[in-house]
Amino acid sequence: MKTRFLIAALALLAGIPALTIGVTSGVVAADKHVVMADATGTVGGIKVPSTNHPITADVPAEATHREITDDQKRVRNYADQPPLIPHAIRDYQIDLNINKCLTCHDRRNTAGSQAPMLSVTHFQDRDGQTLGTVAARRYFCTQCHVPQTDAQPIVPNSFQDFDSVLGHAQGGQK
Repeated sequence: MKTRFLIAALALLAGIPALTIGVTSGVVAADKHVVMADATGTVGGIKVPSTNHPITADVPAEATHREITDDQKRVRNYADQPPLIPHAIRDYQIDLNINKCLTCHDRRNTAGSQAPMLSVTHFQDRDGQTLGTVAARRYFCTQCHVPQTDAQPIVPNSFQDFDSVLGHAQGGQK
């Protein structure tokens, strides 16, 4: 019993400096009162940033990049590259209960929507067995397929597609 009281007393003593530091730096303390800075901009001897400090400045967010939604198929850069999504998908629900993509791209719905049907690979399980519905590992479309934006690359990119590489190699042999 004495040990419990001793531990509780030590814990209380250890917490007191944290409470006083919170009060002196303008943080809401345990008694729920906010300590305000004085006319010199200090609280308990600590300089508090003014309103024009970068951390308190109200800076507008950078503009997001515009989605490309022209419904034009994009050329694939390499073999087995997943097709890019040529339309907006911002409000599409894709979770365990529903997959909005399948309302147009499922094999039963492509006639009415004129959307390309999912590849046969989307109906195969990991053992290569063909299923009647989309395989679970291919259900979450945006793991592989991405919409396009007008964003520029963040880092330089010197990627060349296969045909370009072949063209350079054949041109050098002539």
